[in-house]
Formats: sequence, structure tokens, C-alpha cells
Amino acid sequence: MDGFVLSIDQGTTGTTALVFDQDCRVRGRGYSEFTQHYPRPGWVEHDADEIWRVSLGAVADALKAAGVEARSLRAVGITNQRETVVAWERSTSRPVARAVVWQDRRTAAMCDELKARGLEDSIRAKTGLVLDPYFSGTKLRWLLDHTEGLRGRAAGGEVAFGTVDSWLVWKLTGGRAHVTDPSNASRTLLYDIRRLVWDEELLALFDVPRAALPEVLPSSFVYGHTDPAAFFGARVPVAGLAGDQQAALFGQACYEPGAAKNTYGTGSFLLMNTGAAPVASRAGLLTTVAWQLDKEPAEYALEGSIFVTGAAVQWLRDGLGIIESADETEALARSLDSNEGVYFVPALAGLGAPHWDAYARGAVVGLTRGTTRAHLARAALEAMCYQTRDVASVMERDSGVPLKDLRVDGGAVCNGFLMQFQADILGVAVEVPEVTETTAAGAAYLAGLAVGFWQDRREIAARWRVARRYEPRMPDDERERLHRRWLRAVERAKGWEREEE
Repeated sequence: MDGFVLSIDQGTTGTTALVFDQDCRVRGRGYSEFTQHYPRPGWVEHDADEIWRVSLGAVADALKAAGVEARSLRAVGITNQRETVVAWERSTSRPVARAVVWQDRRTAAMCDELKARGLEDSIRAKTGLVLDPYFSGTKLRWLLDHTEGLRGRAAGGEVAFGTVDSWLVWKLTGGRAHVTDPSNASRTLLYDIRRLVWDEELLALFDVPRAALPEVLPSSFVYGHTDPAAFFGARVPVAGLAGDQQAALFGQACYEPGAAKNTYGTGSFLLMNTGAAPVASRAGLLTTVAWQLDKEPAEYALEGSIFVTGAAVQWLRDGLGIIESADETEALARSLDSNEGVYFVPALAGLGAPHWDAYARGAVVGLTRGTTRAHLARAALEAMCYQTRDVASVMERDSGVPLKDLRVDGGAVCNGFLMQFQADILGVAVEVPEVTETTAAGAAYLAGLAVGFWQDRREIAARWRVARRYEPRMPDDERERLHRRWLRAVERAKGWEREEE
């Protein structure tokens, strides 16, 4: 089939647009960052209108780089920062407030109150999630409680709620489609992942009106067509949706139970395919919908969400000013023979899996008079790997499946020190694919499958290619010693912001 598929990867700090050909190769790329708003400590917000403008600009750049016109596209797929919530007027398509970002911690006390009422177990049984400010339900409740007139307008159908995928589909289709997919819906605390429906008891608990929520449709499905007035004069099927981490799992061709990937971005997210049955975690992992293809049952994954990995390197650059670019960290880390006892626990937005401590804060331990910026750079890179091991260990216990290897993606995989240390601290091989932007690839594949651009997953899996493979080289006793010291550092970061008795 002639033509191309466009993927819009709307992330936490910017939007990437990629044009894929039928051989699953990238033909053109566009990227643009947007503004991060921090109105109070622990609060993180985005301007949804700016996200839309930036995304269109990235698409224009990708089409230009590929030498492709929009009318040559066979489908558009979208993947997105997941738990971030947007509320907008249906009549004007204008946001009614800034988007509340997945990193935002303002609802920590609300989560504590629900836990104190003994509700966490029943919520987890339906949603597969823990009660944490990370997820969308408490963010929506906060917007309803703190935006004048919003609750009545939402109940009356005047206002639409959605995660960022819903917002972009709404804008692309000129307000004709208000939809999401099960992978995004499963991150809201409002969706029953077994029955695949918005749950009325959860909606009542969080006091969120059903009328404001999107329709949940399969991840690979034609939801509508782009409005030519909004999309470069072309009418193109919008046909793939998935939350960023589920899209990366799909893009990494992890189609069999037990296959796992880790994405290194602002945070890191380790997912393992568990097949057609959701696996309940006993150790702080999330059970989530991986995807649902049209006319097929949903498939599930175990997930460990690590809030801060790449963002720690950004903090070294923007907050401390000790590096000018992330690329410097590899040479700085290699300038040392070891970490010399310096550990950085990057709990800058609390701790995610498997610790789940909203009150943890960042900590650097082991400092001496000889500590330099090289130690901090190395500690930030090592922290990504230790946190990944924490999640992988409990994932193996929950699933009963040992990790054979780990497929990795995201911007940090170009850092050879990081990838080798990851293999060393895990004790299994780490594989970097040729197409490292697998989040965008997954959305493209879902969209292409919906319109017949690719026939099935076997065709896509046959085109997945390894670029580099890192084998573990560290002795077992050293691996365990380093990890034990990391866990001691984590304990010192926990509970820091909790009010004293």
C-alpha cells in the first residue's frame, strides 16, 4: 500500500511527530517543546491550547522533513502523556483551566483521606491502580471543586473532560469526536479494567459526571477524520490511540506474555505483557490495560511507574546549572571508577512504584569534601538503573516470569554508560532497537493496523530490529552490594514532607 502513517507523540515536555513508511522506518521528524507551569510547590500545569499549537507545528515539520503532503497520509495515530487531564468547553473548544499534569501532587491529602476510609482495596480491585495523586480521578475532582461553575456545566454536557489523547482527537476532528481508548481510560481511577466500562460507583465516589467523559473505543479503530480546516487541508482517518507507555510496549513488539520494555523519558516506565488476563500485583505495581485491537479482547500489562529519571538530569542542567546538556553526563560518569558511595534518590515528585510515597523528596547521600559534579551526574544515571531494578524484581515475583532481557527506548538509550550499567545492575541483557522512538511507533502501528496499512502484528514484529545489545559484566556480589546501599538511601528520602505528629 502506498502512503505513510503519521504518529503524534504528545509528551510531558514537548510533542514529537514522526512519519513512518510501510517498512516501519522513520521518514520525517518534527519536535517542539512547550511551557511548564509550576504555580506552587508540587503543582505542575500545562496550557492545552499551547499543546495543540505545538503539536500542529511538529506535524508540519515532520511532513516537510519527509517531503510528504498531508493528503498522502493513510492514518494518524496519537500517543500521549497519560494521566494529565484537560477540561474544555464543547461549544468553543477552549480549555476552562490549565491541564493538571500527571506529575502534580496537589491531591495527596485527598488520596490519604480515601485511604483512611478504607477504600483503596476496592478501588484497586476494579482499576488495578493504587490511590496516588498520579492518576486522573483526584485531579478531575480537584478541578470540579476549585473551578467556579464547572460541576454544573459538566453535568449538563457543556464541558468535556479527557486525557490529552481526547483533547487532540477533539481538535483534529473539529470537535466531532470525544473519545479515548482503554489504555488511557485505565489510568483514571474511574474505569473498570475487567468490564471495560466507566464504573458508576467510582464516578459517584469521585463525584465526576459521566456526561463529561469520553466514549471508550478500541486502541486501533477509526474514531473519525481530520477536519481539513484544522489539518493542512487533508481529511485523514484518526485511527490509533494509546497511552505513551502502552504504545511503547506495542512499538517494541512485546506481543507475547512475559515480554518487557522500559522507556527512559521524564520518568521511566517498565511494562510487562501479561496477555488476556489482568495480573493483580502484591508488591505495589499497577495492573493496566495494554491495548485493545478492534474486535479483539483487551490485553493487559503489569507496570512500574518511576516518576523521575530523565527529569533528574534536566534538574542538574536547569536547576543546579552543573551541566549544559544531558550529553555531558556520560563522559562525567565515565571519569570515575565508581560512584564512591554517592547516591541520588530523585524523589523530586515523590516515589512511584514499588514504594508509592507521595511525601518522599529528593536526597543526595554519601557526600564528602571530594564530591564533584561528576559524582552527581553519575549518581543521577545510576538512579535510573536502580529504580528500574526495584520494579523489575517485584514484577518477576508478581508475574512468576523471570526477565530474560529488557527492550529499552527513549532519549536516554544513546547513553552507553547508562545502558551498560542497566544491564549490569539487572543481570540481564538490554536491547536497544533501531527505532528508539517506539512510543510514537506504537501509535503509528495501531493506526496503520486499523486501516490495513499493515496486515497484522506478525508483519510489524518481523520488522523490529536490534541496533545494540548490552550484556551484563558486573560480578554478582558487586551488583548486590551497590543495590543494598541504594535501598538504604531510599529509606532516607521517604516521608520527608509528611507533617510531624
